[in-house]
Amino acid sequence: MIDFLRKLWELVRPYRARLFLGVFTGILAGFMPAVMIGSIAVIVGVIFPSPNQKPVEEKWAGQLPAFATQWLHDARLALENGLHEHRSAALVLVVIIPLVMFLRGLVTYLNVYFLQWAAIRAVTDLRVKLFGHLLNLSAGFFNQSRSGELISRIMNDTTALQVIFANTTSVIIRDPVTLVSVLGLLLLRSETRTMTLISIVVLPVCLIPLSIFSKKVRRSSGELQNQMAGLMQVMAETFTGHRVVKAYNLESVVTEDFRATAGRSINNYMRIVRANEITSPIIDVLGATGVAIALVYMNTQARPATGDFVTLILSVFLMYPPMKNLARLHNQITQARAASERVFELLATKNSVPEPAAPKMLHASNADIVIDNVDFNYGEKPVLRNINLTVRAGQLVALVGASGSGKTTLANLLLRFFDPARGAIKIGGVDLREVRTADLRNQIAVVAQENILFNDTIRRNIELGRLGATTDEIIAAAKHAFAYDFIMQKPEGFETVIGEKGVSLSGGQRQRLAIARAVLKNAPILVLDEATSALDTESERAVQAALDELMKNRTTICIAHRLSTVLHADLIVVLDQGRIVETGSHAELSRRGGVYQKLYELQFAS
Repeated sequence: MIDFLRKLWELVRPYRARLFLGVFTGILAGFMPAVMIGSIAVIVGVIFPSPNQKPVEEKWAGQLPAFATQWLHDARLALENGLHEHRSAALVLVVIIPLVMFLRGLVTYLNVYFLQWAAIRAVTDLRVKLFGHLLNLSAGFFNQSRSGELISRIMNDTTALQVIFANTTSVIIRDPVTLVSVLGLLLLRSETRTMTLISIVVLPVCLIPLSIFSKKVRRSSGELQNQMAGLMQVMAETFTGHRVVKAYNLESVVTEDFRATAGRSINNYMRIVRANEITSPIIDVLGATGVAIALVYMNTQARPATGDFVTLILSVFLMYPPMKNLARLHNQITQARAASERVFELLATKNSVPEPAAPKMLHASNADIVIDNVDFNYGEKPVLRNINLTVRAGQLVALVGASGSGKTTLANLLLRFFDPARGAIKIGGVDLREVRTADLRNQIAVVAQENILFNDTIRRNIELGRLGATTDEIIAAAKHAFAYDFIMQKPEGFETVIGEKGVSLSGGQRQRLAIARAVLKNAPILVLDEATSALDTESERAVQAALDELMKNRTTICIAHRLSTVLHADLIVVLDQGRIVETGSHAELSRRGGVYQKLYELQFAS
């Protein structure tokens, strides 16, 4: 618990001024019920004096300032004499209860406002920190994680912490003060002390069910958070793959999967509801039992004054809500701890591709790429073995081979999405592990088979290649990528919003925008990962022309299934089952009659 509270304090510390204001107003709000009870008791004693009892100002004389005692005396006389004198004192008597209620409402409002102000900012900071931390983790982390679960951790689990910051902090400050102040008011006065002790003697019994149900809440909360993450995953996969769902008439199947996943969360949710709500009627029954016992006792003794009786009844019932809140508080903290464990676990996840302590500068322009005796595994599965390759500056090197031979993995190692298990990759003689990943990736442009375009304008999607580029530079990049003509045919030109993943564009158009982005980046190294394999012949010609323009004066590594696109490569590297089995030009490899020749004959047999 101490570690949990320490982590919460670290989150809210930047907003501690508002937090402390919330705590201070919470303390004031906690005292207000006692002030209200005391005010009502005094006023009732003045308006409805009990026969054979001392005047109210004498009973409260030792507990109130002299001016207040005098004011009570004047107000009592004014009421007894029909408001013929001391009328102002009687007027104040009438106004005091609304005034106390106004002050109570004001400090309660400020208490909630300041705590919510600090809570939403602390939780937003946590979400941003968690989001940024996840983005900086390696590609291997995302390969092993579910996107829906990560979204759930960022949104759902952090919401539980917001409840702790706001509602729970308010309860833990205000309600104990209310209980202590009200109970102290009753115990300080001899007229109500005995009856108070009798009425609250049964309340410690509440601790028994509280202890029992809190264990159930902790177990159910953890399971519920996992099930909510499962729901997020089902939705993310379904919305992303909606075309497949519709094409195969899977709507009812997916809906049933969603129903089953949602149904599993119902039992855990209802366990939490039962644990939170069962304490309320228990406290009500025990509290009412205590009042009944006090009434029986009062019937055997001399009847108390009206004001004392009102004070007792109001006090006991005003203590119920804080006790209920404190009972729920334990369950809320338990839920928040269960959720926060997953959040802080993600924050503690280390990047498997660490940044160097003392990074070196990388100058990739006119630099050779050397892959030296590299091995790589996905988990325990070997993917690349003993890879040795030198790519000269300005060369076009093609990686070919059957699916699963390791072509894309080799490109991913160049981008340092992963680190090799053995060996090294160097650019200009500098090991990539000695370079900041941001510096490395600034000098590599990528055009993949499926490029991600964002639900934004065409201008913005191209500009992501180099943020801050001018309009002329963006237009020039579009022209180099043979994208300018189709862009200008759009009603809004470069300001056209293309939809999620560029859904309003054709495949060829999406590729040309991705090429325009790479042109704008103007990086010295270019990686083409099957950039034309999914296109029809007409689109492929347009995209290939754009790629030929892009590859000029750049070191290019091209991953290709279609061998027709790499016949003119300076060097063709053939991979088979994670090993380089052949290297050479198209003419050289064709004469050898090896793996490359077989691949070529399979594609061009017709």
